[in-house]
Amino acid sequence: MLFSCRDENNHPNIPNVPVNEQLNVSSLQYPMLRQDGGYAYINAGYKGIIVVRQTSTIYHAFERACTYDPTADCARVEVDDSNLFMVDKCCGSQFSMYGNVNAGPAILGLKPYRTSLSGSVLYITN
Repeated sequence: MLFSCRDENNHPNIPNVPVNEQLNVSSLQYPMLRQDGGYAYINAGYKGIIVVRQTSTIYHAFERACTYDPTADCARVEVDDSNLFMVDKCCGSQFSMYGNVNAGPAILGLKPYRTSLSGSVLYITN
């Protein structure tokens, strides 16, 4: 039986840049993070980070560089207008709100960052 872990080292084509961010999930700056399924974009990481709220205590953070061709200028993942999945409009790859591949050409899920919540402050690191 094989097990796999999501590890940033599984994304060799995405440059590893230092990430050490804090954001207040109750802030008026991030109104979508006040509801389950909400999201926010922050300027950090290689091409930006998408923060997704699963529940009031569980948040995910993903690199916005598409894993198909992360160095392409247009390779930037965003939440689809339906708010049901994420997409890179450059190559057409689709990802779940948990960062997994829904449709290719990408075969690797989005690069995750670590998150931890203390009160209303979300810490995002690599």
